[in-house]
Amino acid sequence: MDSKDLKHLLTAVQTGDLSVDEGLERLRSLPFEDAGIAMIDHHRALRQGVPEVVLGASKTAEQIATIVQRMAVHGDNVLVTRISGEKAAILSGSHPEGEYDPLSRTFTLRQKPLEDLGRGKILVICAGTSDLPVAREAAVTARMFNNQVEELVDVGVAGIHRLLAHTEVLCEAAVIIVIAGMEGALPSVVGGLVDVPVIAVPTSVGYGASFNGIAALLGMLNSCAGGITVVNIDNGFGAAFAATRINRRRPS
Repeated sequence: MDSKDLKHLLTAVQTGDLSVDEGLERLRSLPFEDAGIAMIDHHRALRQGVPEVVLGASKTAEQIATIVQRMAVHGDNVLVTRISGEKAAILSGSHPEGEYDPLSRTFTLRQKPLEDLGRGKILVICAGTSDLPVAREAAVTARMFNNQVEELVDVGVAGIHRLLAHTEVLCEAAVIIVIAGMEGALPSVVGGLVDVPVIAVPTSVGYGASFNGIAALLGMLNSCAGGITVVNIDNGFGAAFAATRINRRRPS
């Protein structure tokens, strides 16, 4: 339940379209629900503006299915990240209307229309095709969090002219997420071209001395372009969450 849902419920009680007891029943599971294997935070959208997201890694298919089912009962949109194809196939049996993206390893269940709640567009840039799984996780998450998203793929510094050909797209973005592995240089370049927040995501893509993304992480943390925010290695979800908070319009 988000703030809009709560306003509708309280208005219905006020006008008499919904009884006090019916309203109380709908609010009974707030702020959380004990599902046995998880304490599901139904109150999170009211506090943070976005609902709880299910991390699929290390959970069994049955655990994920239980959590998603309890969340779906409330009519909210549901996002599961880092879920394997095998687990997603089981989940799809209970929710055939859901969508699994094997590239980003996300499962999305949309029960109400996505809205554009942002001040502008979030642009997700990835340096190479090998970085696409992380970039797509960021893009899927940002869209599920009600942002307008555009993706720019394979524009790394090994061929910088590919990025410079999209200068207009860079200038139109309100927030930019830049994903890169290897030495992680792309966020510095982008940060030197734009006047909007840049969120850098190092990936574990690279050869031996890249140390599974540590080289890219350190390169981004030491960027010569000021104002760049860096999230953890391969954390496309975290970057999209941060970008959402930056981009979200405040109620007037």
